[in-house]
Amino acid sequence: MKHILFCLLAALLLPGRAFAAAPEPLTLKLWPAGPPTAMKPKSKATAKLIQSYGGVTATRISDVSDPTITVFRPERPNGASIIVAPGGGFMFLSYSFEGTQLCEWLNTLGVTAVLLKYRTPTRDESEMFALPVQDAQRALGLVRHHAAEWKLDPKRVGLLGFSAGGNLAGHAAWDRTPRTYTQQPDLDDPRGPDFLVFVYGGGFLDATDKTKFRAGFSVPADAPPAFFLVAHEDKSNSIEAAMLYLEYKRQNLSAELHIYAKGGHGFGMRKSKDPISEWPARCGEWMQSLGLLTNKP
Repeated sequence: MKHILFCLLAALLLPGRAFAAAPEPLTLKLWPAGPPTAMKPKSKATAKLIQSYGGVTATRISDVSDPTITVFRPERPNGASIIVAPGGGFMFLSYSFEGTQLCEWLNTLGVTAVLLKYRTPTRDESEMFALPVQDAQRALGLVRHHAAEWKLDPKRVGLLGFSAGGNLAGHAAWDRTPRTYTQQPDLDDPRGPDFLVFVYGGGFLDATDKTKFRAGFSVPADAPPAFFLVAHEDKSNSIEAAMLYLEYKRQNLSAELHIYAKGGHGFGMRKSKDPISEWPARCGEWMQSLGLLTNKP
């Protein structure tokens, strides 16, 4: 009886919201018939490297061979969606403070968050980003395929990546190489993300000369709007963010750059006394300024 009275009181105090709980997260396999490219077995060197970082913990996952997306839907979706790619050096996925916590924050903005559990570890591949990029591209196609069902705008599908996740997000946004894998043509989408959030990502600079991009890389003329975030003390990643921004500026492409004095690498959604902890608010303001958070008919 007390429970019924409480529910009735809540309905009076919060009309239209008392029973409008957000839907439960939905998990889908990216490749129901299995990924189009097999992973190389994990080497002893990679296994040892993973252990040197503390191994797999409650907040980290690894040995992902059957990638998925998990869709976190807000109570009142505004039509925008962001695929979230955690970091982890292509060894593991920092699934909590670079994954689920970020998705929960995006939901407070009305954004549908799609957490990408991409294949890892892939450090033994010739290009460690290649299979994760396949997974990101597939996730983009899946989200757009389900746009009407999930009340999404297929032209407001973003990609947000941390560290190694930023690397795969950058490749998905900027690479223009043809795809050679197709299982279900109706789920393939040749477009990259409609906007990009690049958080302490790297991997696009020359290995020996950090004043140059790696051979064969360039920011394309149709690159999506980008938000670059990094800490000044984050080794060469701060140089990389600045160089990528300058390429956007040179081509008169839409971009915003934030380099904070302190923060290190891997801060994710962790709270600290440093101003960098307020980066989600700056990112939300950027999305709002571009009209990405505005409900559209």
